[in-house]
Amino acid sequence: MRFSDFPFLRYLPFLIAGIFIEKQVLLSPVYLWISVGFLWSAYLGILLFINKKTWVMKTSFLAYMILVLFGAAIESNRIQTQNKSDWEGAQGYIAEVLQYDMEKPNSSENRVLVKAILRNGLWENTDEQLLIYHQNIDQLEPGQVIWVNSAPDTIPSPTFPEEFNYSEYLARKGIFRRQFIGQDFLLIGENPNSSYLYALDHFRQRLSLMLEEQIPDEEARQVANALLLGQKQNLDKDVRQAYSASGVMHILAVSGLHVGIIYLMLMFLVKPLKLKGRNQKMYFLFVVLLIWVYAALTGMSPSVMRASTMFSLIALGQLRDRKPSIFNVLAFSATLMITFNPSVIFEVGFQLSYLAVLGIVMLQPLILKCWNPPNKWLEYFWQIVAVSIAAQLATFPLTLFYFHAFPTYFLLGNLIIIPLAFLIMHLGIPLLAFGWVPVLGELLGVLVSKTILFQNFIVLRIQSLPYPQIDQISIEWYSMFLVWVLLLIWYCWPDMKKRKLAWIGLFSLFLWAGLRVYDQTQIPKKEMILARTESGVLIEISSFGDLMSWNKGVRPGDISFKIDPYRLKNGWNQIPKSLQAISVNDSLLSFPVHGFHLDTKGQKVRMLKGNPSKIEIWSSGKWSSLDITDEIPFQNTAVRILF
Repeated sequence: MRFSDFPFLRYLPFLIAGIFIEKQVLLSPVYLWISVGFLWSAYLGILLFINKKTWVMKTSFLAYMILVLFGAAIESNRIQTQNKSDWEGAQGYIAEVLQYDMEKPNSSENRVLVKAILRNGLWENTDEQLLIYHQNIDQLEPGQVIWVNSAPDTIPSPTFPEEFNYSEYLARKGIFRRQFIGQDFLLIGENPNSSYLYALDHFRQRLSLMLEEQIPDEEARQVANALLLGQKQNLDKDVRQAYSASGVMHILAVSGLHVGIIYLMLMFLVKPLKLKGRNQKMYFLFVVLLIWVYAALTGMSPSVMRASTMFSLIALGQLRDRKPSIFNVLAFSATLMITFNPSVIFEVGFQLSYLAVLGIVMLQPLILKCWNPPNKWLEYFWQIVAVSIAAQLATFPLTLFYFHAFPTYFLLGNLIIIPLAFLIMHLGIPLLAFGWVPVLGELLGVLVSKTILFQNFIVLRIQSLPYPQIDQISIEWYSMFLVWVLLLIWYCWPDMKKRKLAWIGLFSLFLWAGLRVYDQTQIPKKEMILARTESGVLIEISSFGDLMSWNKGVRPGDISFKIDPYRLKNGWNQIPKSLQAISVNDSLLSFPVHGFHLDTKGQKVRMLKGNPSKIEIWSSGKWSSLDITDEIPFQNTAVRILF
């Protein structure tokens, strides 16, 4: 295997590099597009009018530079075209509803597109998306137009290090503001073109209502909506946790598995229908169309788009009796998705989807060689085992990096649940198609319901086993890349020079060790964290890895969401010792062992002993230095004191 045999695999890193460069430099899209056009013209000129052989290196350099600049240009263009309206002095706005409601504990969430803002009695046209939360009895539907007589709020940035950056997550989706409107809004009309603009949304809703009618059990209905239609928002929290702990959460996210099942179901009909020649080609095109209709119906998630692109290219390759390289197909689909939406590379679903497929393609054949089953049944199960291990090997560094947990029984879960999911899809797709038919729809609904309930029963039994999930695991970015380098060496070992691979592995290990040692040297001997949340105040002191904590009124949910990630990142104990305080008066607390007072009313700490070497505040996603002083104020963002 030669790297040059996979052109799109060569192009993709340069395209991604351009996007990362633009995020740091923020160049003008006009200059970038002019540069792309100029270099592209020079590249074509060399190819057409100059001897190619003497200019091979220069044309290659030009081509890669064009890809880097193109990546930077599309990212710059995305940033420039993000609609951020001026809400200063806004008295209200008119907005169009973009989706059906998502139920929350105390309200319903929806996404709207603001069409006009009222300011000083004048209307200003705009085009910005918002998140709204309402408590209206009737559900909002796509295409409806509402009037809200107040302005939305900005989405706050994280106030604590390692806290999930919800504002950045929404910004990648083009959403910068949100608002709780309760029932304080007015439905004033409907977009006259909504019937076809939101045809897929309405169709998906009708299918969801049909599932609600035909599947009697609510728990089974929730899983059916997730598995068949990609609607996971209404999944019960306990069911979601059970699937996650059992290592089969990917079953509930419409992905390559689901698209692949549909593809196989459609391709299975080729022989029974005796399709040949032109009819066969037309059928292949019909299969591609249906795949993309299903992708649109289920929400166009990164994993679905990746799978749809892959299977489309495979189907189109069959039109010409060609089998495209899976690496080229993967790289082409990623390039296509990134070109249309550069920010997709930062989505966890996109990263996990491609890593899982790469793991299966590269590592499954190596794992299969470890054992030769004596019969077909064992071979079938061994293939499922090999797929599960390969996908888990490729994705577990990233899941540890993001989620800090590992499902112990993922292999057992996949062995049982994947065949069940395969069966549910084979029953569920006909249910979606024929659920409106009396008797047949009811029969299919009962079968789907019973199968899902059995699947849920198995998942809950797996979750009930001892130590179903290893939690609180931290992994650095360089440890994650080391695992991938070692897996890549394993994949290349049979075909490449082993001496060269051994040196690469040795260099990677030494580099990892060096970065590890450097990180250890950066850990302060003593660190004090001051934090204020909406509900209370928290102080934590880490001294040589020994963590002590005190808080007043901080909700457990705030600790797990805001505080625990930082503890985990630093390798601190998740159950700290208690930090002792003495009450001086109603607003003043003394911490005599560590030599400071806490003024809860004035929101400041006064140091009585100990000399801080540095005082920092968490701002804009990083620690920024403050002047060293005995009185240290803190309000709505974390402050760190180093000794």
